[in-house]
Amino acid sequence: MPADEPTILATSGGYRAGVRSRLAFAPLIGKAVELSGVSGRAPRLVHLGTANGDQRWYNAELDEAARAAGIDLTHLNLFPMPSVDAPEDLLMGADVVWVNGGSVANLLAVWRVHHVDVYLRMAWEARVVLAGVSAGSICWHQGGTTDSFGPDLRAVTDGLALLPYGNGVHYDSEAARRPLVHKLVGDRTLPRTYCSDDGVGLLYRGERFTAAFTETAGKCAYVVERSADGQVIEERIDAELLN
Repeated sequence: MPADEPTILATSGGYRAGVRSRLAFAPLIGKAVELSGVSGRAPRLVHLGTANGDQRWYNAELDEAARAAGIDLTHLNLFPMPSVDAPEDLLMGADVVWVNGGSVANLLAVWRVHHVDVYLRMAWEARVVLAGVSAGSICWHQGGTTDSFGPDLRAVTDGLALLPYGNGVHYDSEAARRPLVHKLVGDRTLPRTYCSDDGVGLLYRGERFTAAFTETAGKCAYVVERSADGQVIEERIDAELLN
């Protein structure tokens, strides 16, 4: 059963330390599954680790986390070649697509070579829930702030643009993120930009921002806009605490 409309959960979270493993799924992944409306069977989640080069050791840690959470996890690897004959069929058959962090610039380039950008739009329009963390958050937007090009943050502006906004991730944990978002919105490099503290997810229905959720009490989201007179305005958005 797909979501009731095209849905994206763009996050700066989704993981926590495991009890018997290094990694476990945190409530934002559970929220993405809930949004898909799946019931009566294990949720089907397709993971894309393109942004970190499809690291097999990390895939194995996600496999452990998925088993503990009762999730049917499949990896769509693109290195050294696509891991399935028809990536579009795998993505269209998912309940949730989860995109991991890393280099958003490299992720976008590799996706476009293999037409994954086209297949993800198809999946979004078919109401597969699209979600992810960090690079897996920025990718759905027009762009955002990234360390893809080096240790100093820069703008990336060629996102998939399923959402007509900018995106700022790790807003409370990396000091350079906030001032760069303000600069980029102020000089119109980025449009209205939604930002997330670590552990926070931004929910979009269609192209509309509708809510923020947090795994940690006190964390929140923000929207940064340029006013008619050229001032940059930041507004805090309270986030609903997930169990």
